[in-house]
Amino acid sequence: MKDDVKAQKERLVIERVGHRGDGIAQGSEGPIFVPYTLPGETVDVERKGERATILSVVEPSAERVEPPCEYFGTCGGCAVQHWREDKYREWKRGLVVNALEQAQIEAVVEDLIDAHGEGRRRAVLHARRGGKQALVVGFTGRRSHHVVPIEQCPIFAPALGRALAIAARLAEPLEPGGKPLDLHFTATDAGLDVDIRGSGPLGPEATAAVANIAREEKIARVTRHGEMLAQLREPFIKIGKANVAPPAGAFLQPTVAGEETLARLVLESVGDAKRVADLFCGIGTFALRLAENAQVLAIDSDEDSIKALTKAKGAPGLRPIETLTRDLFRSPLTAGEIVPCKVVVLDPPRQGAEGQARELGHSGANRIVYVSCSPSSFARDAAILVGAGFRLTRVVPVDQFRYSAHVELVGTFER
Repeated sequence: MKDDVKAQKERLVIERVGHRGDGIAQGSEGPIFVPYTLPGETVDVERKGERATILSVVEPSAERVEPPCEYFGTCGGCAVQHWREDKYREWKRGLVVNALEQAQIEAVVEDLIDAHGEGRRRAVLHARRGGKQALVVGFTGRRSHHVVPIEQCPIFAPALGRALAIAARLAEPLEPGGKPLDLHFTATDAGLDVDIRGSGPLGPEATAAVANIAREEKIARVTRHGEMLAQLREPFIKIGKANVAPPAGAFLQPTVAGEETLARLVLESVGDAKRVADLFCGIGTFALRLAENAQVLAIDSDEDSIKALTKAKGAPGLRPIETLTRDLFRSPLTAGEIVPCKVVVLDPPRQGAEGQARELGHSGANRIVYVSCSPSSFARDAAILVGAGFRLTRVVPVDQFRYSAHVELVGTFER
């Protein structure tokens, strides 16, 4: 959308909610996207091109409910707090159904599993200098770099209850020049783990101030782009029988309930296989659980995550885990290399695993358990696997990003 497009006011009728959570009305030149609206509503908007800002709801939907958060509509973190739960769940499951239909993949999609649990254990908070150099801490607005100041977030797990206050304390001595800061919070079993990004090198006074705040707030670890600033104790996450010390800012499933749900579904689909390949394994979310019953080949491109998994794999009661650092996008595991493993688990990033899917299609694997955070890339890769003779026998959508347009799923392929 160009900045010189003139805004115009008009009245629209919302037909549906799109895959990003925006209401969609049909204009004379195509669809118009209106955030925070619902199907059947009549709304007055200010429109620029295909995007519009809601001015008022003229005729609200019977499905509209009161959002649980006072910042909804200004903070960009949530898209659909205003939607009745049954309709919200129907829409979110539909994101998976529609993606498969568009790829012409036939499969029964099971009911959506709510995996919000106690709430998010990970959050990226932003700190910026606002007007007259006041420090603002919160989340960015929708489709904006503007930071919306917030004091609490209802989707946080209790362990992140003081995250916003701590972020403000940490940001204060680090922002004398007005540089933007991003503070990555993770709630671990040993306490909060905070990685600060965007500050630039810190002088002795700032480093001492951060260390003092860490002691006062009992933060397990504070790092700057992974560089140690203060550590009271080593952060760790319990995964199955092992304790894993995650690298600073490492990827974790956003909720504990989400991790446990995905792991349960993966283990169910893997069954009694005695040798399993876990591709895009991260710190071992699945590998360490799989190793309770099977030998595991675990591969990921992130060297620090593989180091953490390698350190944890010696926990008592685990079968051997072979770990390998490898970029599976540039160098997918080949069909020949997959030979010892008839069962493969893969959990790629949002872009999916197109190259790896092609190699799996040529391999001797007879079961693939695919964990995905993107229905569209999953559907693309599913089409590759189905074309190679696999059947998609089970699809389970999982919701650990409550009120957002993100949905995860576990798909099982067999041949």
